[in-house]
Amino acid sequence: MTVTPLALTRPASVTDAFLRRLVARVPGSSGATWKLTEVYTGEVLVELPQSTPADIEQAFTTARAAQEQWAATPLKRRLEVFKRAHTLFVDKAPIVTDLIQVESGKNRRMAIEETCDPAMVMSHYLTRAAKLLAPTKRGGPVPFLTTSTEVRQPKGVVGIIAPWNFPFATGISDAIPALMAGNAVVLKPDNKTALSPLYGVEMLEEAGLPKGLFQVVCGEGPDVGPTLIDQANYVMFTGSTATGRVIGEQAGRNLIGCCLELGGKNPMIVLEDAALDEAVQGAIFGAFGNTGQICMHIERIYLPESRYDEFKNAYVAKTEALDVRAAYDFGPDMGSLVSPDHLSRVKSHVDDAVAKGATVLCGGKPRPDLGPAFFEPTILEGVTKDMLCGVTETFGPVVALHKYRTVDEAVALANDTEYGLNASVWGGDVGAARAVASRIESGNVNINDILATAYAAKGTPSGGVKSSGVGARHGDQGLLKYTDVKNVAVLKKQVMGPRGGQTYEKYVEGMLSGLKLMRRLRIR
Repeated sequence: MTVTPLALTRPASVTDAFLRRLVARVPGSSGATWKLTEVYTGEVLVELPQSTPADIEQAFTTARAAQEQWAATPLKRRLEVFKRAHTLFVDKAPIVTDLIQVESGKNRRMAIEETCDPAMVMSHYLTRAAKLLAPTKRGGPVPFLTTSTEVRQPKGVVGIIAPWNFPFATGISDAIPALMAGNAVVLKPDNKTALSPLYGVEMLEEAGLPKGLFQVVCGEGPDVGPTLIDQANYVMFTGSTATGRVIGEQAGRNLIGCCLELGGKNPMIVLEDAALDEAVQGAIFGAFGNTGQICMHIERIYLPESRYDEFKNAYVAKTEALDVRAAYDFGPDMGSLVSPDHLSRVKSHVDDAVAKGATVLCGGKPRPDLGPAFFEPTILEGVTKDMLCGVTETFGPVVALHKYRTVDEAVALANDTEYGLNASVWGGDVGAARAVASRIESGNVNINDILATAYAAKGTPSGGVKSSGVGARHGDQGLLKYTDVKNVAVLKKQVMGPRGGQTYEKYVEGMLSGLKLMRRLRIR
């Protein structure tokens, strides 16, 4: 691992006045604040207001009033806001990148990629929203005399609880289809990473989004979450499975819908005919991209016995050559973890594995010389299910290598988990790789890629199975989930029942005969 000590200067765009302007949007009537720090140095950037339950209720009241007018705005005019926003988001990507780096500690390559996500989501739904939200007229139970029209209506105010690992991509991207559908949004970002989503809201308002429609409240999850869920008409959450269960239970009690993208313990299977250099490079990003803090990243790699040593040697060498450091340029391959607290969690997983017999092939240690939350990219061998990192999501730059003898064994090992968010299969024969992918219990499976091909395909739903979530973002359902369906049915002539002088027996006889006829004619 290459280490280059660097005297850091905060990006010029991230001025104190800019940060104070962003956090002034957050209601905090109690005066309590949270010290939002620059991850690379630990320096306090700004005091972030903490919202009380009363503040949250007021945010929903304001949002609900704005939503009534927004829902009455013609869809074409609503979409014009996002056409303008798309240009703004692309033009101001460097500023967003600065904010993302300052608050999360990720390297600049990952930060700039994150800025692209809302623009991609806008672009996709700008082409689909009009069709998806248009009334759909269908036939009714009696041909020619009845119709039934599906009308899509906004749910009201959507509560979004966003994680710290991709604060801009989730906080803003998840809000875009909700807003397009005519809803208001109340967002709770993580305290650690509230700056970039706050700037996203500012840009949307600059593009013409009505003020008050998109509210942001801040605070620790247990303090803010219950009130937010009680006030919301729908909840979108990205985060841990444990928290997702709590949110799902409360949403269920309130009889509101929710979409939960939760944890993963994602496997990568390398088949015998895989291009090894490509698989190794893929595994570098899979395990160490965003410092391993990606819900869909790889924590388990399954290798054929015949190629195990070849892959291991190449993978360790490439990992040890990674440039890991704090910098606000595109040089480093990997940045920091999000906080010293999270570093302690990652370290505890590695220490537990080593204590129970695992071998560290490279890395395995914190690097306080680089910054307060740096941890070396780490490859383990001999990880078993009695170890924390054998069954629990580590969510850091830690990956375990495993051997397999047959493809059946590899598939069984990949599926031997409570999670099912993402998986990766590498092979020269794409047909054979597809056959393996079809057997993996996961909401997303990438062939000869780690995660980007699936996640960036905005036209296809992306979600988890098993304990990795409920529902999905992207695809048609990524917008339609934020709507309720009204069925408007019309009966043109009163034919539902016996006609004058007709016995009920004769009416039933005709009705049953009509059902058979409609089936033969394929009318119903």
